[in-house]
Parts: sequence; C-alpha cells; structure tokens
Amino acid sequence: MKETKATKSMEERVRKKLAEMNLLDDFLFGSVVAYPEIGERFVRILLKIIFGREFKHLSVTAQKVIYGTDRDLHGARLDVYIEPEERCAEGKVTVYDIEPDCKDSAADIKWLPRRVRFYHGKIIASSLGSGKDYEELKNVVVIMVLAFDPFGLDRMMYTVKNHCVEEPEMEYEDGASTLFLYTKGTKGDQNESLKQLLRYMEKSSLQNAVNDDLKEVHRMVEVVKTDSGTSISCVRLMEKLERSKAEGEAIGKAEGIAEGKVIGKRKELVTRVCKKMKLGQSLEKIAEDLVEDISVLEPIYQAAEQLAPEYDPEAVLYKLAAKE
Repeated sequence: MKETKATKSMEERVRKKLAEMNLLDDFLFGSVVAYPEIGERFVRILLKIIFGREFKHLSVTAQKVIYGTDRDLHGARLDVYIEPEERCAEGKVTVYDIEPDCKDSAADIKWLPRRVRFYHGKIIASSLGSGKDYEELKNVVVIMVLAFDPFGLDRMMYTVKNHCVEEPEMEYEDGASTLFLYTKGTKGDQNESLKQLLRYMEKSSLQNAVNDDLKEVHRMVEVVKTDSGTSISCVRLMEKLERSKAEGEAIGKAEGIAEGKVIGKRKELVTRVCKKMKLGQSLEKIAEDLVEDISVLEPIYQAAEQLAPEYDPEAVLYKLAAKE
C-alpha cells in the first residue's frame, strides 16, 4: 500500500512538474527535440525565426555528448546539435548548437563566455577529421537562449564574433560566432517574431502562442508533455536528482561530523596550551608535557602570546582561523 501511494505521489509530482516546465528547461527542450516526427520540425521553426530564413535537410541530435580526448579532460553535453546538409555560398557547412539556460548565479554569468568558448572548441575539434585540411573546418554558431541579461545592456540579441582589437573594421572570419538571446531584452532591432518566440520559450503557455508558428510549436510541446515516455524519463530524472541530493546530504553530514571532530580536537589542544601558558611554561615544556611536535604547537603558542595574560582559547582560535 505504501509503495502504491509513493508511486501515485511521484506520478502526480511528475505531471505537475511537466505542466509547469517551459522550453528554457533543458529537459523539456531536449525531449521535444528528440521526439520522433516532431524534433526536426521544431528545430526548423526555431532556426527560421532566429535567422529569418528556411532551413532544410537538418541533421538534429538532442543532448549530443562530445567527450574529452582523454578520461581526465572535460567533455561537453550540447542540448541540441544541428548540422544542415546544405552548404553556404562559400561552400562551408555550418553547425548550430542551441542551449537554453536558466542558470543565473553570479558565477554562472561571469564564466558564461568561457563556457561558450569551450563549446566552440569541442565542436570544432570533433568536426575536423585527422589529415583533413583546415579549409574543411565547419562554421559553428552557438545559440544561448537566456532568461537573464548576460551583459547587462538590455539587448534582445548579442552577436559575438572574433575581431582585431587594433583594427575593429578589419575583416576577420574564423567561422565561429555566438548569439546570446535574452528573453526580456528591449534594445536593438526588435524582430517581433523573435521577441514572441523568446517570450514563449520563457513561458510556454497557449496564451503566448500568438502566431501560427508558435501555435504549432505549442501543439508539439503539449504532445511531448503528455507522452508516457516523457513522464517515465522525467520520473527517472527526478529519482536520480533525489538520490544525488540524498547522497550529497549524507556526505555533507559525514563531512560535517568529521569536521566537527577536528575542530573539537583543535579547540581542546588550544585550551590545554593556554592553560599551561598561564602557568608560565615554555613552548618546549608544553610540547614535552602534551607529547606533541613543536611545529604543531608553535602557531598556537605565538597566537596566544599576543593575548597575554588572558590567553583566551576562543580568541586564539579566532586568530588562527583568520590566518588560514
């Protein structure tokens, strides 16, 4: 009976979770992209709105993993990896990587450009086979869709490319570019279709499906949300997250206990040293009495000397912590 209630509770949580998800959630975004007979059409609509042209013959991979060349090197998980089969006017193939992102901590925002540089590097490295000429290197466009302003200038779109610092107008085309799309941006060329798409991605509701393309996208999203396979994947994800959280809490508790024991032992040692210093004992004598190395006791002794004649253990601990 308990198991049945637990299962029912999980199912209810999953339904609620899926109902509340928006396309900036990488689970839902990746689920739509990976869904048979929907994913490619979904991506084609997104690219058409972003770039203002039709895309054909797409090869779409949801959550493509590019591993490090060695087990110790960092890999990359790309939410949507798109490789059109057609070539541009210059004969180059362009790879597109779409990354919806809600992580808006100060650290996440600060290191976002470096994270994007890493994505570019992994994609480029994996796209040029051994022995191939550099002229065959593919163009790469990374598209970050963000619910926060990455640069604080209130632009809906930031297009970033490499350039020459001394000669900003000098042409320098290395095939790499990044689009940062800010869902609430108001400055710059206000492409109304893109603005509507970004609003829908941040709040994926029927009310925000205000044109034919977005109505089609919304139908796709609803199909994916109500699919049993999506629910199963969501259950597994939630169970995995809960296990990770429980394991993390257990590790944290164990580390906290261990740290507490270390702090307790140190406090006891400081207290004993202070008591002996009040009796006028030298460092050498204290080390002999406590059977401790002088190198261990010397920092405590020096900190306590500055607090004579009280030799307050709490104040000594504070001084020691400040130096670390």
